[in-house]
Amino acid sequence: MIRKARQGDLNSLVEIEQLVFETDRFTRRNFRYLLTKANAVTLVYDELSHVLGYVTLLFNSGTSLARMYSLAVHPDAQKKGVGTKLIKSAEQEAIEHDCITLRLEVRRDNEQAIRRYESMGYRQFGTRKDYYEALVYEKRLEPKLKPDLARVPYYRQTLEFTCGPAALMMAMKALEPKQKLSRKVELQLWRESTTIYMTSGHGGCGPHGLALSAFHMGFDVELYVKQDDVMFLDSVRSQEKKDVMRLVQEDFVSQLKKLKVKIHHRVLSVSAMLKKFEQGGIPIVLISSYRIYREKFPHWVVVTGFDDKYI
Repeated sequence: MIRKARQGDLNSLVEIEQLVFETDRFTRRNFRYLLTKANAVTLVYDELSHVLGYVTLLFNSGTSLARMYSLAVHPDAQKKGVGTKLIKSAEQEAIEHDCITLRLEVRRDNEQAIRRYESMGYRQFGTRKDYYEALVYEKRLEPKLKPDLARVPYYRQTLEFTCGPAALMMAMKALEPKQKLSRKVELQLWRESTTIYMTSGHGGCGPHGLALSAFHMGFDVELYVKQDDVMFLDSVRSQEKKDVMRLVQEDFVSQLKKLKVKIHHRVLSVSAMLKKFEQGGIPIVLISSYRIYREKFPHWVVVTGFDDKYI
C-alpha cells in the first residue's frame, strides 16, 4: 500500500537513498526536516511493513504548482510498477493540495525514466544546468473534468512571447478541426496582434489585437476587458514606447468598432464563461502567472474544461 511517511521510516528511507543514488543523497537530517517542518509530503510504498520506495512532493504556499522533488525505488522492487504507482499517488496528493500542475526534473541520460514520464502525460518544457543537466517536465492535473468539455487540442508555443497566438490557435483548432497549426500561423497571428513593446524584448499580445486576429481568421468574437486603458503601459519606461503602445491600441479599438465586434467593459463571471463554453465558445483568458509560478508576468491560456473546483 501507499501511505504517508512517518519518522519511523527514516532508516528505510536512508537505506533506499544510499542504494539508488550515487551523489546528492538525502541525509537522515534532510528526511527528518521534510517529514516534520517542510511544506512537503513524502509517500512510501509499504509492502508487509517493508518500505520499497518513496516520492517527495514540495508545495509553495499561494500557488497551484507542486514539484516532485525526489523519487526512488529499492533495487529489489524495481521494474515491478512501484515507481508508476508512487507517481500516480503523488499526482492525487498534489490535487488534494489544490495544485493543477506537477513539475519534475530528470537527468537527460535517464532514458527509462523519461519514457515513463512521457507515457504518463508529462511534457518537457525546459532544461536546467545546476549540478547536472536536467530536463524539466510538467503535467497538468485535471481532476474530474467532464470528458466532453475537454475538447481543445494542444499546441506548444515556440517562442516565449507567443502564448497569445498559441492559445488562439488551440481555440481555432477546437472550433474548426481542419485548421492547420504551424509556426507560420503562430507568427502571423503575433504580428497582427502584438502590442509592439512590453517589459523587455518583443511585445506580447493584448486582448484587442488578439480579438482582431481571431475575427480576421473568420471566427465570431466577443471581447471582455475590465477597462479601456492601455494594458502593460507601466511595464515600459520610455515615453516614446508608451506613445507607440497607445497608438497601437487605439488602432485596434477603432478597427474592432468598425467591424462591429462586441467589446464589453466588465469582468466575465465564471458562471457566464461556463455558459458560453457549453454553448460552443472557447474562452481565451489573460491571467497573471503569479498564482501558478510565483512570477509576475501576463500569460494567455485557453480554457479546456470546468468542474466544481477548477477551470
